[in-house]
Amino acid sequence: MTANRSRSASRTLFVSLALLSLLSVTKAQETFERPSYRTCQDGVSARCPVEATTYGYYPDLGVNAFFLGFFALLFLASLGIGIWSRTWTYTLALGGGTFLEAVGYAGRVMMHSNPWTKQGFEMQICCLILGPSFVAAAIYLTLKHFVLYCGPQYSLLKARLYPWVFVGCDFASIVLQAIGGGVAASGGSSDNIDTVNVGNNVIITGIAFQVATMSACGLLVAIYLWRYRKGRAEREASTEKSAYEVNKSQGAVSRRFYVFGGMVALAYVTILIRCIYRLPEMAGGWGNPLMRKEGEFLLLDGMMVAIACFVLVVFHPAFFFEPFRAFRQRKAVTNLRP
Repeated sequence: MTANRSRSASRTLFVSLALLSLLSVTKAQETFERPSYRTCQDGVSARCPVEATTYGYYPDLGVNAFFLGFFALLFLASLGIGIWSRTWTYTLALGGGTFLEAVGYAGRVMMHSNPWTKQGFEMQICCLILGPSFVAAAIYLTLKHFVLYCGPQYSLLKARLYPWVFVGCDFASIVLQAIGGGVAASGGSSDNIDTVNVGNNVIITGIAFQVATMSACGLLVAIYLWRYRKGRAEREASTEKSAYEVNKSQGAVSRRFYVFGGMVALAYVTILIRCIYRLPEMAGGWGNPLMRKEGEFLLLDGMMVAIACFVLVVFHPAFFFEPFRAFRQRKAVTNLRP
């Protein structure tokens, strides 16, 4: 009787161990076969469906190829105009933004043929996050010259501090987003969800800081315009006139100046819209429903940045903004002197 009980207990223990071993093997197989950018480099298959990617779709080839060519053309144009006009800092900012956007959309074109490509995923996630920050820096660089040209006494912030404060803050947001994008991309390619979440949180922090910086900039500009309008009587009574007032009294202020101001405002609004859109898109986590809607991304990110870059290149300050034109002319005269 005792022997039978012992054999029965042994069989029960053997069966239990066998089941545990089978479950462990099955779980290990499921973990190994889980689709990721690390295990699905060969492309979409039954084991690696497109629905399991971060975006859940094949990026549209036509639209993304259009943005690739569009930003590449703007990069070449901004580079050529910048070299000719010697507006080096502005060219560095705008050229950097358009270049990053072109590389980012090249990554999305790569993902059209293979949504699981690690290189394409990393290119587009890093470059399309960073590009608009450079474009915002180009906008900030014009503020100092606007204030000096129209009257620095109406600004709450000293004119020379505009590029230092806002480009400095923009650089800080670029660093945060670059770190977050690199961490998230490495986590996505290695299938480490914790690393991805850490990178995502850093990206959100960088974008939120960028939105706060742009909002503060917009508030300062609005206050400046209000104070400038309010000080009209004071300007008329004063003998000291700003360069803008002098040129205006001489009829030397062309319509191009007002056009350029409007284009800078348009670029500012479109970049701000893009940044605000990115906050809920990233805050929902990787693969959230908003992130998986390509139409919203192409409209609120791609199109907004494209409009900003287009107007900043076509209505370049070297042609439309007097302080930039005067700087280029002074440089040309200096170079001609013996």
